[in-house]
Amino acid sequence: MAETSTQSDYGFIRVAAVTPRVYLADPARNAEEIVRLASEAASREASVIVFPELCVTGYTCADLFAQQTLLDAAERAVADIAAASEDMASMLVVGVPLRHAGRLYNCAAVIRSGKILGIVPKTYLPNSAEFYEMRWFETGAHVDAEILYAGQSCRLSVKQLFAIGKAVVGVEICQDLWVPVPPCTAAALAGANLIVNLSASNEALCKNDYRKLLVGSTSARLIAGYVYCSCGFGESTQDLVWAGSSMIYENGALLAENERFSIGSTAIYADIDVERLDGVRAKSPNFRDAFGMVPADYSRMDAGAAVATDFERELLKKVDAHPFVPSGPELSARCKEILSIQVLGLCTRLQKINCKSAVIGVSGGLDSTLALLVTVLAFDKLGLDRSRIIGVSMPGFGTTNRTRGNAEILMDRLEVSRREISIVAATAQHLEDIGHPIENTDVTYENAQARERTQILMDLAGQEGGIVIGTGDLSELALGWCTYNADHMSMYGVNASVPKTLVRTLVAYAAAEHFEDAQDVLSDIVDTPISPELLPAAADGSISQKTEDLVGPYELHDFFLYNVMRWGFSPEKVLFLACKAFEGLYDGGTICKWMRVFYRRFFSQQFKRSCLPDGPKVGSVSLSPRGDWRMPSDASSELWIM
Repeated sequence: MAETSTQSDYGFIRVAAVTPRVYLADPARNAEEIVRLASEAASREASVIVFPELCVTGYTCADLFAQQTLLDAAERAVADIAAASEDMASMLVVGVPLRHAGRLYNCAAVIRSGKILGIVPKTYLPNSAEFYEMRWFETGAHVDAEILYAGQSCRLSVKQLFAIGKAVVGVEICQDLWVPVPPCTAAALAGANLIVNLSASNEALCKNDYRKLLVGSTSARLIAGYVYCSCGFGESTQDLVWAGSSMIYENGALLAENERFSIGSTAIYADIDVERLDGVRAKSPNFRDAFGMVPADYSRMDAGAAVATDFERELLKKVDAHPFVPSGPELSARCKEILSIQVLGLCTRLQKINCKSAVIGVSGGLDSTLALLVTVLAFDKLGLDRSRIIGVSMPGFGTTNRTRGNAEILMDRLEVSRREISIVAATAQHLEDIGHPIENTDVTYENAQARERTQILMDLAGQEGGIVIGTGDLSELALGWCTYNADHMSMYGVNASVPKTLVRTLVAYAAAEHFEDAQDVLSDIVDTPISPELLPAAADGSISQKTEDLVGPYELHDFFLYNVMRWGFSPEKVLFLACKAFEGLYDGGTICKWMRVFYRRFFSQQFKRSCLPDGPKVGSVSLSPRGDWRMPSDASSELWIM
């Protein structure tokens, strides 16, 4: 038997859906092909290898299923497959007809390391249009027996699960999935986080689209991995065509799909994150509430450790370096949706409090630009005059001509009211009052400027009967990269759950879709280095204080934030995934360095997040203390620091 894993699997398990070239009514030859393909999949370090429905005989044997000769040959073939599996660590799931107590069942045999772990019969038999399984087979819904098959004692029952490593496998067969309450629902509630479906699904116009929708939505509903393996070349085309439509999903996301209509055997592979699935289930109260529906007589066969898959060398799953940022065909639709959420949130707030004025600090940076664009769109939606939006430029010790100029041009292009109030004199006076040398450019020097700006905005809002629109984003809140009771505070924070990597994308989208007259200045703002501009500019007038030089690249921090908050992954797993996602851009040491910064700041700055202003949630990750995230401000970060 091949060795099983002692190295970290990071919660992944490799699965395969294998469609063999079928030889109708020739179980011995089919067994040879199944063993050959299983060996190939095992060499690819797959832990679970799924074959199609009735692959040992072929699905289209029709009345030959009533022949004892075929059934005996199928049993011998399963014995041969089991014997060949002794040299593999993989779990094989193969389709076979089986007669028990005078009834014939359409079954899946689960095999590992020479042993038949169990046999699961099909529950729902299609018997209309092109299908007529009830002519030969009996439903397996009511059978539960210990049987002797292929020389081994095993259980014949639908109510079986098979554990391998961190995966718990539930089995169903083809039509079982197409019914109102499929067997996989009970299996998932009984603990199965990986469902395998042995199928024989023929092709018809548009059927594959529905099949994919069905498999994908089922995996999402059950918060499970789903391996769907259908038969292909070699099945009889007397009346139907079988194209080998196989696919692998994880919680609604397509990981792999077979190329249909192939001549010969095919295989697809994917790495399913069962740890993530279990974590999502644990946080889903409705999933937990449904546990009472689990049949009491479900059994779980422990098949041992998973295959020693080297995920460090090869991970068969794309790790998105920018998980918050939409891409591809969905980019425009996602950006439109996010902006619509921000705009409607602000519209509702303004209308509820009968407010027709807004005050916003406009720095010429990304965050304040997005907040200003959202405010303009909200005023337009409400039919309010843009002149009631008061954009305030507040140059300080570190303000550069580039950002100052961009802020002025943008406000003029958008036709909002523009004011400029320098904070230099007021801040200098304040520093003198508290006995702080102005040449000491420490955190007090920086925070004094941030608080002076917030005081101006708050007082202007009171003067104008308006509200202060917050500009801070989700990434800054995660890192605590904001001054307490300064830019940390507002009367409505429209960017509160928008991460930094997404802000740039939204500004670029809004420029193209809504603000063509301001596209040039918005493009320059998108290209401007991120900075609070609280330290004096460089000798050439350029920005000297670049945020990402100080706290690290925001694309890394947003990656950490997403995987920690959304999935609850360990630091070891986050580092592993980050190294995969940013391979060739950052080395492991650099990623580890900034990950330590992320965890230290995330824990130490929770007190700022405990008293956030209101703001709309736009995505799956939010740090609102009234919504998604409740954490003690004095919790220790030591467990998370690698």
